Amino acid sequence: MTMRHVGLLSFFLTAAGSPVFADGWGEPHLDIVPRTQVEAERISNATASTDTFETAEKFETHPAGKATKFGIKTKDAFSFASANMTFERELDFKVGNGFFRKLWVTAPASTVSSDGLGPLFNARACQRCHIKDGRGHPPEDHSDTGVSMFLRVSIPKSFSDLDDETLKYLANAPEPTYGTQLQDKSIAGIPAEGRMEISYETVSVTMGDGSTVDLRKPTYTFTDVAYGDLHPQTQLSPRVTPQMIGLGLLEAIPEADILALADPDDADGDGISGKANRVWSGEFDQWMLGRFGLKAGAPTIKAQSAGAFSGDLGLSTSLHPAGWGECTGAQSDCRLAPDGSSPTDQLEVSDEVLDLVTFYSRNLAVPARRDLDDPQVLRGKELFYQTGCVSCHQPKFVTHRLENQPEQSFQLIWPYSDMLLHDMGEGLADNRPEWEATGREWRTAPLWGIGLTQTVSGHTNFLHDGRARSLLEAILWHGGEAEPARETVRQMSAEDRDALITYLESL
Repeated sequence: MTMRHVGLLSFFLTAAGSPVFADGWGEPHLDIVPRTQVEAERISNATASTDTFETAEKFETHPAGKATKFGIKTKDAFSFASANMTFERELDFKVGNGFFRKLWVTAPASTVSSDGLGPLFNARACQRCHIKDGRGHPPEDHSDTGVSMFLRVSIPKSFSDLDDETLKYLANAPEPTYGTQLQDKSIAGIPAEGRMEISYETVSVTMGDGSTVDLRKPTYTFTDVAYGDLHPQTQLSPRVTPQMIGLGLLEAIPEADILALADPDDADGDGISGKANRVWSGEFDQWMLGRFGLKAGAPTIKAQSAGAFSGDLGLSTSLHPAGWGECTGAQSDCRLAPDGSSPTDQLEVSDEVLDLVTFYSRNLAVPARRDLDDPQVLRGKELFYQTGCVSCHQPKFVTHRLENQPEQSFQLIWPYSDMLLHDMGEGLADNRPEWEATGREWRTAPLWGIGLTQTVSGHTNFLHDGRARSLLEAILWHGGEAEPARETVRQMSAEDRDALITYLESL
């Protein structure tokens, strides 16, 4: 048995202080066709790590397999359907897109199917945060009204008045007055919770060649609070919206393949201790592998979408049926405000609408790679591997063969993420746990499409709070398990650094 497998066995026996089955927690969200032995051998060969960098690998042009979208390098590059989608299924994608872009209004309204916004909210539409289905950014100043960032909030579970059995099934303990998310907008007659303030301190990093790179270190506060002071133990976590491409393919990666990469106790001694997040699914009433969100706090796209409807827009779904959204018991007027619940199902977002938005989110295509055979790109790829970036940014997986999801079924994909949690050091820590994730841990961000951020989103802000203004700044913020890789990049020649960045921009 290899040390990697010893680490995996230890994880199965000790994660969250309770045993888990040797094959994980289960994948009830997928209708899986088991792999044959022949398929397993093909997959092993296809996903093996390369050790030659003279030319691009076979199928590297197709980061999403047959779902890859070719020929689009415009600001709409993240907004196309999976390329292997049939004409009939594309209708559902377009209807889902319509609901994703829909502007919701306050209840009651004449547009019955569009009311129910709030009472507290961060945006009026999904698209208002996920602009062009791309990456969000922090506000540049008070005049920047582009909504794509908010603050998560909680208190340590040890300070909560909730009982232990309730806390067991919560990602973290809500702040008693403000809940788990701070909303800076509200309907008429109900005060918004407050306003996020960001200040930056400059931190200079000296590179190996003597040049310097200025990083900006943010500090966050929540001001103009409308419902009293925050709890003295409040934990704030800033979040910018991530890009939406390839989510369905990430959802279809076999749980076992992700867990096989986990090494929470660093049994192999390589300094990398990836850990799976174990989260409770209200959708399936069981523990599942966390896949989505910046700390892998949601198990499925549907769960992530329903959480956003509730927290971001104040809209009820069957997974979050409260018509008042995030209003807490301490916000009594907020809970008494009119909602837009349908007399049919007592929900503001029906299961049909939630399923359509989920289908849309599942099928946003990953754009094709660019300039794969450029010598500088190939040199950058070699450096990416040599530096150890692939220890976390796992290049390849093959998705499950699925009965009813042809777009995601049995695809060789290149997300450049192991889908695991890693300690990224004190510099990036938000000091706010989420399920099994500590305040220093973040899920490895998929890198596919990252080179089109400027084209789609009009900026180059990266990391969980958008503090990095370039890919190099993002790398230089890496700490913790990624400290050795970061130091290698810092000591590189300018020529090699440029090649590494050029490679990342080709993804």
